Amino acid sequence: MKNNLTDDDRQILNEAAEVLKLEAESILQMSQRLDENFVRMIQFICQSQGRLIISGIGKSGIIARKITATLNSTGTRSLFLHPVEAMHGDLGVVSPDDVFLALSASGETDELNILLPRIRSVGCTIIAFTGNVYSTLAKQSDIIVDVGVKKEACPLGLAPTSSTTAMLAMGDALAVALINRKQFKSDDFRRIHPGGSLGQRLAQKVGDIMLTGAAVPSIHTGAQMKVALEIMNHHSLGVILINDKEGRLAGIITDGDIRRGIAKGLPLLSMTVEQAMVATPHHAFPETPAYDALNTMEHYQITILPIVDNQKKIQGILHLHDILGKGEFKFNGR
Repeated sequence: MKNNLTDDDRQILNEAAEVLKLEAESILQMSQRLDENFVRMIQFICQSQGRLIISGIGKSGIIARKITATLNSTGTRSLFLHPVEAMHGDLGVVSPDDVFLALSASGETDELNILLPRIRSVGCTIIAFTGNVYSTLAKQSDIIVDVGVKKEACPLGLAPTSSTTAMLAMGDALAVALINRKQFKSDDFRRIHPGGSLGQRLAQKVGDIMLTGAAVPSIHTGAQMKVALEIMNHHSLGVILINDKEGRLAGIITDGDIRRGIAKGLPLLSMTVEQAMVATPHHAFPETPAYDALNTMEHYQITILPIVDNQKKIQGILHLHDILGKGEFKFNGR
């Protein structure tokens, strides 16, 4: 299709690609500046008995709302506070146990800086996400997280582009770090997302969503690896289950096992499946809740679970996509 593009079409694509590259570079550069301030921020928030109050105005305010939503959905109680509304009565929602996170690329947002002495008087720890570590905001903050960028993607250098992307990415880094520190699990996510598509999937039993019958890549013990590889390639799941004569689960072979075998110089094509398989794979049962299966996948960092009955006879196979929804959801952190 690209062969049919006009010069103007290619120019559009080049401009779009340049924006994506510039914003990606901004995030990478920011990641290399991470220091003990980020660690201190995580420690303060984890130790806090209150909420994380997040504030910003304009584009930073929009980013603040998104970070608030992400944190609330992943186990960190958060509240967005508009700086102007705070000065007209909403400051009453802030308590000394809270941590206050202020977002401003320039660090010179008047509406936000005017609010900070009032926040200080309440007794909150103040954290700044700012691109100017020498700004008024930075000087009034206990912890400064540098989200500065060298260049906006906007050709005029006016519209916040790279800077808002960087700020949003730092908010995601904050959320993921807190997920790990607080040991927030998928069943916690299910509990606070009862109405969403993911919540509905996690509430199901494994037997309701697993692949069964001909969709399950399997082969009998004694078979040659060459045949097993052909079956794996046909099913495109990156795995094959090994069953004995009674249909019981005897082992599993994954793409990862094959890569490791090749790296070791093993003659895989001349081996039997028993010589290549993992003989004690993690598994689940049809009645296992989907969120328990997801926790098993998280814990062992795997994407496939064989499903067996009480006699270990193969009933089906469960892929991570069957739980999360292929193309619909991403699992952050793993």
